[in-house]
Amino acid sequence: MLLTTIDPFVQEFERQFDRLTRQLWGQAAEQGIVPMDGIRRKDDVLLRFDLPGIDPDSIEVTVDRGVLTVTARREEEHTEDDRIFVRERVMGSLTRRVYLSEHLDADNIEAAYKDGVLAVRIPVLEQAKPRKIEIRRAGKKALGR
Repeated sequence: MLLTTIDPFVQEFERQFDRLTRQLWGQAAEQGIVPMDGIRRKDDVLLRFDLPGIDPDSIEVTVDRGVLTVTARREEEHTEDDRIFVRERVMGSLTRRVYLSEHLDADNIEAAYKDGVLAVRIPVLEQAKPRKIEIRRAGKKALGR
């Protein structure tokens, strides 16, 4: 025998949360938002955008005033006899904008597309990289004296 407590408040919260999640996910899909991962590495930042089923010729990566924009287009043709009964994949224009830090080198961005993933590499400027600071020892001129 399994004993459970049924809490109407928790059930209503879960129901509303599920509804809101489906609504927000649907809006993101309808607007054509591209999922992205960002990875900070020693000398660069790597952004990976999921663009499955995209013609590589439709992908465009631009930088304007510190904003990196990725746009792509997914098209699918259907015959008159085709009757779509479920449509969850976004068709048409897809866009993602990323605001770049002033510590990134926007002039030397590289991009590559493979297996449905667009990888964008943005180098970190030399002055923004971690560096070791020399510590003065006794006998040398001290700071502020």
